[in-house]
Amino acid sequence: MSNKKIRLSKDDLSRLIEMAWEDKTPFEAILNSYDVDESELMKLMQANLKPSSYRLWRKRVKERSSKHLKLRSPEINRAYCITQYKINR
Repeated sequence: MSNKKIRLSKDDLSRLIEMAWEDKTPFEAILNSYDVDESELMKLMQANLKPSSYRLWRKRVKERSSKHLKLRSPEINRAYCITQYKINR
């Protein structure tokens, strides 16, 4: 992992955390949207979640093949449902 300093607005940080919790949003989508790779995301989540929430998130992510495009079913061809979000409505 690089030692780059990640600077996000409060809204971007909130959205990044939301995307990280979503089962269908792959790490690659987060990388494309925010230039934050999986290891950087883990550090961000650890810094911004309660320890118990971080452990729950890590356990959940490890069990989800949909978080990695290479392990993802070919039937899943998008990262999220367009009606699910507050933005772009």
